[in-house]
Order: sequence, then structure tokens, then C-alpha cells
Amino acid sequence: MMENGRPKAGVIGVGTMGQHHARVYAELAEVDLLGVCDADADRAASVAEHNATRSLSRDGLLDAVDLVSIAVPTEYHYELARECIERGVHVLVEKPFVAEREEGERLASLAEERDVRIQVGHIERFNPAVAAVREVLDDHDLIAVDAKRLSPPLDRNIEDSAAFDLMIHDIDVLFSLAGSELTALNASGTRENRYIDAQLGFESGVVASLTASRLTQEKVRKLSITTAESWIVVDYLDQSIEMHRHSLPEYIEQQGELRYRHEGIVERPMVESAEPLKRELASFVECVRSGREPEVSVADGLCALDVAKRIDELAAESGANAPELPSDSP
Repeated sequence: MMENGRPKAGVIGVGTMGQHHARVYAELAEVDLLGVCDADADRAASVAEHNATRSLSRDGLLDAVDLVSIAVPTEYHYELARECIERGVHVLVEKPFVAEREEGERLASLAEERDVRIQVGHIERFNPAVAAVREVLDDHDLIAVDAKRLSPPLDRNIEDSAAFDLMIHDIDVLFSLAGSELTALNASGTRENRYIDAQLGFESGVVASLTASRLTQEKVRKLSITTAESWIVVDYLDQSIEMHRHSLPEYIEQQGELRYRHEGIVERPMVESAEPLKRELASFVECVRSGREPEVSVADGLCALDVAKRIDELAAESGANAPELPSDSP
């Protein structure tokens, strides 16, 4: 179906995230946005009009495209992805990949049989700051990682806990950086797992602490990395990196008194600003065009799912996880 080397793209589900998939496909020169579909016909029509494309039925869309983004609630991921793969359509499935590992394994087998690509939508892998810090770490001895993903309460209902809605991003980034097997895991949560802390240990000796919140009155997206050589702070929102290195301590004489001084050196590597979603979808399109494997694979998606699920279970079991108070409680 490709014309001039450009695949035809579609989006299934054009809600909060899916509408941006449609926008980005419409902006990318390497792909043609053929249409969108959504259970809400009015919303689909509005998004289609805004992006100069068509609102189609799911059957009509899958008959006409080479690839789709699936941006619907997690409970529908498996059935929709299966239908797409059976019809030879390549899929990018938003995180969490599926609700259960067995579903993901079945999709992987079917995709291999049909020679279809599956990419999992862990968007932070495509944040320019994450890509830059990965290069920096090639020359560093990694010791510890601390990630904080905090958000204020939303005015819309999100069924996923903080582990699946927020922390799963940092789980994926952490495993891409740590590069060894998980050996220890603990977690605690409160307010029906809308605030979760997790601690992880790896075979390499790397330790990590992850915090995710839907209750914090400020949006924070930060990754702190301790290495033997420096302390590195990544701000996902600013797409910036700060590297704090130590200098040699010294004693100096000031006004006849001996004083201790230890100054740090702060480096700010250049990070080329770019929209992570645009980088993610461009990478997916290139996978379809070239036949190469996606940067975020099914195995990556299932790893993040497994760890998020265990964290969610441990947090729910923790003594700190008190039930939500009624709105009229004192």
C-alpha cells in the first residue's frame, strides 16, 4: 500500500493522547495520515477535520493503512492489536502494552508469524535528554538512580494506578540504563496507590528509588543518577542535563584564619530540543519502512509491565495504603 516509500498511517482512539498521535502523523513528511477512528464519532470527526484527514470505521481504517497507533484504555489493547496484526497492519501500542503478560506473548507470536512490527509506546525513551544521558553513561560507573514523576490530581478519571499510569515510564528507562537482572524489589503506597514509592536492586549492584504521584501539587519529571564520577540530574520537562563533578578539597587562609573549601563543577551538556512523541513516531515509521526491530520492543514492554504489576501489588499490600476518605469526612 506504500506509495513513494511513505506508509499510510491511522490512529485508533483519539482522546487525550491519541489526538497528538494524529497531529504528529499529519506533520511527519515520511508518512501519510489516512484517517482516525474512535468510539466517540463526534470526537473522531473533530480530530480528523483538525488534521485534514478522514474519520473512518475501524474496518475501513484497517483496510487502508500500513500502520496504526493504538491509544485506547489498556483493557482494549490486546483485542485491537490482535485484529490489526491479523490484517497485516503494524502497530504502536501505548503503554501499558497489555493488561496481562500472556496477552503480550500471544501478540508477539502472531506478529512474528505475520511479519508485523509491534512497538510499545514508552515515550520517555525518545526524550532527547534521556538519549543524551545514555551516551554520557557509556563512560561512567553507574551506582544509583532516583526518579520522581509527580503530578497534581486530574479532573478526569484514570483507572490505572500511579504504577501503571506514571511509574511505568521510569521503570522502562531504568531497565534500559541498568542493563542487568533485577534481584530485589519493595514498594509502599497510599491513597489507593495514587502515591507509590518503590526500591529496586540489580545484579550489577545498582540500586534505584522510584516515586510516582497523582496527589502532588506540582508537576515534576526528574531523573537523578549517581555514578562514581558525578551526580547527573535529568529534567524530562526542560529536556536538560546537569552533571555535578567534585573538585579537590583545599584549605585556604582568609584574614588570618584557615578555612576549608570544596567547590563543585557543574557541566550542562548540550541537548537538542525535540518533541519526544515526534521522535517516537518517526522511529516507528522507519521500522515499518526498513523492516528493522523497534527501539522499544515487546520484551521491553512486558518487562515494564511485570515490574509495574509487582510494584502495584506490593504497594497495595503495604500498611501505608489507607483507603480514600469520604469527601464529607472532617
